[in-house]
Amino acid sequence: GSAVAVAAGLAPAATGTDTGGSIRQPASFCGITGIKPTYGRASRYGMIAFASSLDQAGPMARSAEDCALLLSAMCGPDPDRDSTSLDRPAEDFSQGLAGSLGGLRIGVPKEFLGDGVAPGVRAAIDAALAEYEKLGAKRVEVSLPRTELAIPVYYIIAAAEASSNLSRFDGVKFGHRASQYKDLAEMYMKTRAEGFGDEVKRRIMIGTYVLSHGYYDAYYLQAQKVRRMIADDFQAAFRDCDVIAGPAAPTVAWALGAHSDDPVADYLADVFTLPGSLAGLPGLSLPCGFDGGMPVGLQLIGNYFAEGRLLNAAHRFQQATDWHQRTPTGF
Repeated sequence: GSAVAVAAGLAPAATGTDTGGSIRQPASFCGITGIKPTYGRASRYGMIAFASSLDQAGPMARSAEDCALLLSAMCGPDPDRDSTSLDRPAEDFSQGLAGSLGGLRIGVPKEFLGDGVAPGVRAAIDAALAEYEKLGAKRVEVSLPRTELAIPVYYIIAAAEASSNLSRFDGVKFGHRASQYKDLAEMYMKTRAEGFGDEVKRRIMIGTYVLSHGYYDAYYLQAQKVRRMIADDFQAAFRDCDVIAGPAAPTVAWALGAHSDDPVADYLADVFTLPGSLAGLPGLSLPCGFDGGMPVGLQLIGNYFAEGRLLNAAHRFQQATDWHQRTPTGF
């Protein structure tokens, strides 16, 4: 909703939350700019906790310049209201926007441009990378070999944390309460059945299962180990590059309800945003073209606390192109 409001001109900017891509993907699908900062960089106070080790707040706007202004106000320590908030001073991200991209090494993982990427999306990404080379950046081939593992790892860890976090919504103190029930147990069951949608129920059940006796070690602990390996893959890649680039999603936005009978298809669309979330890295999506009249988002991923570098790279691209000022036609 926030991304749509910005894209439609109803608001100049908006805030969002990104657990596995919920700032970057909507920004990509709507043709706007959105950034998820390093985990812990912005306070999560006021957010409904879904997956506490992944949730992060960030801004969405037409341009990287506007995102820089918002992010400067959002970042900074908040020890009294968010225990995950990092003790790192706020920055003015607008100060470094105009820096040269000369010598910037842009790593392009081979796993981000494989067979699952739509041809039109790949063409737009390649054209954007060519534009960056004109601006003085250098394209470097890198590898993130555990990219596909990010999907099962995320949907184990996030679901487990959601199962724990959402247990507080029992109709007693938080959220919806059923209007008719015979006893306390029925009030809990009816409240949660009425108050949660199908996808939320699905994730709660998955999370409860992987945390249950006999499955915790087999699923949750193993997922945490692979999560560390995914983070290590990024650090290995950053030895050869300064930022990592690729599509924010394998395709452009699909029709409303197109995946209603196949939730796994929705999960698979997260393949490029999940790895950075699991590693706690900052990620940004900016418009870079169209496929069939629908917006394509270029995702830039930086190392920890590299928000300024991402915004600089996005801003310089937007000074040289006008994709962020165009509107989609493929409705």
